[in-house]
Amino acid sequence: MSVKNIPYKIYLDESEMPKAWYNLRSDMKNKPAPLLNPGTHKPMRAEELEQVFCSELVKQELDNDTRYFSIPGEILDYYHTFRPSPLCRAYNLEKYLDTPAEIYYKFEGNNTSGSHKLNSAIAQAYYAKKQGLKGVTTETGAGQWGTALSMACAYFGLDCKVFMVKVSYEQKPFRREVMKVYGADVTPSPSETTNVGRKILAEHPGTTGSLGCAISEAVETAVSNEGYRYVLGSVLNQVLLHQSVIGLETKTALDKYGIKPDIIIGCAGGGSNLGGLIAPFMGEKLRGEADYRFIAVEPASCPSLTRGVYAYDFCDTGMVCPLAKMYTLGSDFIPAPNHAGGLRYHGMSSILSQLYDDGYMEAVSVPQTAVFEAAEQFARVEGILPAPESSHAIRAAINEAVRCRETGEKKTIVFGLTGTGYFDMVAYEKYHDGKMDDYIPSDEELKKYIAKLPKID
Repeated sequence: MSVKNIPYKIYLDESEMPKAWYNLRSDMKNKPAPLLNPGTHKPMRAEELEQVFCSELVKQELDNDTRYFSIPGEILDYYHTFRPSPLCRAYNLEKYLDTPAEIYYKFEGNNTSGSHKLNSAIAQAYYAKKQGLKGVTTETGAGQWGTALSMACAYFGLDCKVFMVKVSYEQKPFRREVMKVYGADVTPSPSETTNVGRKILAEHPGTTGSLGCAISEAVETAVSNEGYRYVLGSVLNQVLLHQSVIGLETKTALDKYGIKPDIIIGCAGGGSNLGGLIAPFMGEKLRGEADYRFIAVEPASCPSLTRGVYAYDFCDTGMVCPLAKMYTLGSDFIPAPNHAGGLRYHGMSSILSQLYDDGYMEAVSVPQTAVFEAAEQFARVEGILPAPESSHAIRAAINEAVRCRETGEKKTIVFGLTGTGYFDMVAYEKYHDGKMDDYIPSDEELKKYIAKLPKID
């Protein structure tokens, strides 16, 4: 097909928007290992999980076999306010790099939350409302998930309590104010408002926090308040299920123009964006229908896939959550206060961890100054200011495109642009002022945390 026939932006009609979420686990030969009860080390039963999560979400979490889950009408109605999102051809970036590669990106920042997180937030809020709950609790790193959930809760009339990682709370003051606009209560984590928060502060004085800390506080708050449940913006199976709308739309858009990607790239913290983007393509690979190269990109300061171990670990720093088998750096690991707050998590989705361990995908880690260099290159030629998290995928996509230039290979590259960076200007300022460093944990430091992993028979 002639290049001139492929538009800068490929839009889908509303009628082409997915009507069902795709459950990638249904096509996995090796299913993700079950969540374990932290006390008994036995697989978590639905009735145990329902003490923390909404009942319908528990069903989705535990279902390894159902291929498609119909999207309820009320969720579809809300999706129509910001979906389908465009698939963009990065013509200007291709020209700038002088590469024979074709580069596409799925842009998820065209909503007020500024990211893909709204895809799952509205679903989880819907199920909480359907169950008759008063409200939900959650954690947030960069603030995109907290913003998305506050929007969803406002839509359904639910109370929303957000524990925001302390370093992000301080670095991104306007993000927390947006959450408050939508009625959320926002607390920097770790805090003095919960037992687990006080314990973490006592053990780690002056800590800048982590997603693991914030999860612990949110879970404690949920189980301590009648009519509340905890919801999570990444990592869990149910979240990757909801985010499959990203990949389903991407595949539909590519198919319309007969485009088959060679390489699919996504940033990876807990796994929601990457898992959602690659879902239908990975399904084809698992079924032997097509082949693709998948690349997970994580920060060098928090390299769970590239330097972690595949083992059962707590999902939170306070060790109050179930144990998940995943690539992990240890639940006690608190990453350096880098500026990709949404990727500062010690572990990786059980689904993605299993796929990575089985050799279906690759992983790379990149330092943050190289990430911001790529972000600026992209912004200047493509006109979108990307979030630091998204910019990890941009960095890897540029690297692959340059490799194509050097080898003369013509590859088709697709990456996920998870959101915009307009609330991340403190990070860009530090990059411009030369105050950004590239802290990378030593092997000795990581061994210290990994040695604390729970012993599972």
